Amino acid sequence: MYFPDEEFEHRLHRAQTMMSEASLDALFVTNETDLRYFTGFLTRFWESPCRPWYMVVPASGKPIAVIPAIGAELMGRTWIDDIRTWPAPQPDDEGISLLIDTLRPFGRVGTPMGQQSSLRMPLSGWQTLNAAHPIVDDAGILRRLRLIKSDHEIAMISKSCATAGRAFARVPEIAQPGTPLSRVFRDFQSLCLQEGADWVPYLAGGCAPSGYGDVISPASDRPVQNGDVLMLDTGMVTNGYFCDFDRNWSIGDPADDVARAHEELIKASDAAFAIARPGIKASDLWRAMADIVGATDTGRLGHGLGLSLTEWPSLTSDDHTQIEEGMVLTLEPGIEIAPGRLMVHEENIVIRKTGAEFLSPRQAPEIPVIS
Repeated sequence: MYFPDEEFEHRLHRAQTMMSEASLDALFVTNETDLRYFTGFLTRFWESPCRPWYMVVPASGKPIAVIPAIGAELMGRTWIDDIRTWPAPQPDDEGISLLIDTLRPFGRVGTPMGQQSSLRMPLSGWQTLNAAHPIVDDAGILRRLRLIKSDHEIAMISKSCATAGRAFARVPEIAQPGTPLSRVFRDFQSLCLQEGADWVPYLAGGCAPSGYGDVISPASDRPVQNGDVLMLDTGMVTNGYFCDFDRNWSIGDPADDVARAHEELIKASDAAFAIARPGIKASDLWRAMADIVGATDTGRLGHGLGLSLTEWPSLTSDDHTQIEEGMVLTLEPGIEIAPGRLMVHEENIVIRKTGAEFLSPRQAPEIPVIS
């Protein structure tokens, strides 16, 4: 477990205070990030979808893990000591009877049901569970808990950003003209691992003359060429915490419109950074960037960051979430150079009492050149 027990005790105390205010007797969570938030339970085994995992967080006392038996040993290394198991997979009763027995002492039980929530269990099991013990909305408790990061969490995200920064600095080693973009993607993931990443669950980008068409594509085998703009956007993980930022390079000397676009993107992210402090709203950060680059079809110009690659809030014109100390955000302005050609730039910041700090290595206005 990568944090001391006191970190999880503090999270539990915050949750139980909010549960008391919402008249909830317990929280019920099923997805990886929420379960990890309360336990520190970190495993790649979530890639296997055949086993559900459950956690019950009572209004008093420690969380209760209701999990497949294969996870008992690892869960036992966390601060959780009430671990109830069944021999999964067991399609006719995938832990549901054990879960219902666990929930029987509790009255109102809530689970996240709002934006960015997900239910990681068989729908037939969810129906059986609700017939025996109806589950209600958690009143936004998980969202509010995870919006504000502790010092331990901020340090871990900062470490992830520094690792990615070192990998980005080495991109000229792997992205020479003539190199297939697919190889650049593979080699960049290798650089991230060499520099200390645990794994690289997200990598997207673009590479095309004088800009690119989108920012979510996998790589093609097209070779990198002079006149291209190369962009790599990574979400790599250190001890379960993401970074999420990108960098652009000009292959050969940049065209004037590319150089100007890059300067405008840096100007936009700097404008948002300059006003980022407790008390403003997410929409204020969006406005600071949109005033420079214009509104985009993607809608938002940044988002929260932490245990997930994208968290709350969204930096949009209509998200009026108040910015608070301890939030970790991405600033992600995009600019259209010409129809079908765009560039984006992304930084990661943390909100402190009097302003913001960069977690990602700050980018200069001049676009880097790979010659």
